[in-house]
Amino acid sequence: MASEDLESRGEKKRGNNSSYVIEDRETQWTSWLIPLIVVANVAVFVVTMYVNNCPKHNLGFQGKCVAKFLGRFSFEPWKENPLLGPSSSTLVKMGGLVWEKVVDQHQAWRLITCIWLHAGIIHLVVNMLSLVFIGIHLEQQFGFVRIGIIYLLSGFGGSILSALFIRNGVSVGASGALFGLLGAMLSELITNWSIYSNKAAALITLLFLVVINLGLGILPLVNNFAHIGGFLTGFLLGFILLPRPQYGWLERRNLPADVRVRTKYKAYQYVFWLVSLALLVAGFTVGLVMLFRGVNASKHCHWCHYLDCVPTAKWKCNGT
Repeated sequence: MASEDLESRGEKKRGNNSSYVIEDRETQWTSWLIPLIVVANVAVFVVTMYVNNCPKHNLGFQGKCVAKFLGRFSFEPWKENPLLGPSSSTLVKMGGLVWEKVVDQHQAWRLITCIWLHAGIIHLVVNMLSLVFIGIHLEQQFGFVRIGIIYLLSGFGGSILSALFIRNGVSVGASGALFGLLGAMLSELITNWSIYSNKAAALITLLFLVVINLGLGILPLVNNFAHIGGFLTGFLLGFILLPRPQYGWLERRNLPADVRVRTKYKAYQYVFWLVSLALLVAGFTVGLVMLFRGVNASKHCHWCHYLDCVPTAKWKCNGT
């Protein structure tokens, strides 16, 4: 009778309007980490613009500073930075990702610091709006620890792949970390497939977002390798950190053995966990070894540059 009653209650719960069933305790998380990350990114951008000080350092070769009424916070000329931000030299000074400095000068810390820098106010606003839209929802469901780990490691993974393929210019931005959250959403859907009520709609929506965002990455001046690296890292981390217990486990774990669910997770969730962990460790190990040995990944994949930029009649792909 106890088993039948639990099953009937479960069916009623599955029939509600939510896209999936979640445990009550998982709905009680308050999102504070994502807002804190947004504040940190904005603060770093303000400090970067203060250090940049366009009126003092601009020599006028590329034009006049934009919005000069802002004083030392005014932006670089349009030809220097169309995203309304600092110069590339300032971004390098603040910790932007530059292959030569990471490999030849052993400044590995740039693989992390570049995640907190942005090329301009347009770049910053777009990334922070995306972070709020994606990150708060995830933090409310899974808590700040798991989402924080996914955010940081995804940004780190994006930086590694970016440094392996891009040797010219400076790379900055939280896009790799953001794509990691998007990848984690996709793997969370897959590993928790059985608790979703609108499976097809959720999967199609996520795949559409992934394809559109990666498609935009083939535009010039957009570092799609950071996007891809972050997405793959977050996708694997989602299988490791975001599996939910199979439905009914929490309710039945204190019941007699003949009516309770014997294992917390399903067999395929354990398989995903093991395979993802192995791939993640292997990927980071191989990537870091290749990077610090100075390997140019582009020489081993002659078509991979098309993943970052596709030349057309309107633009070339040799920009930095």
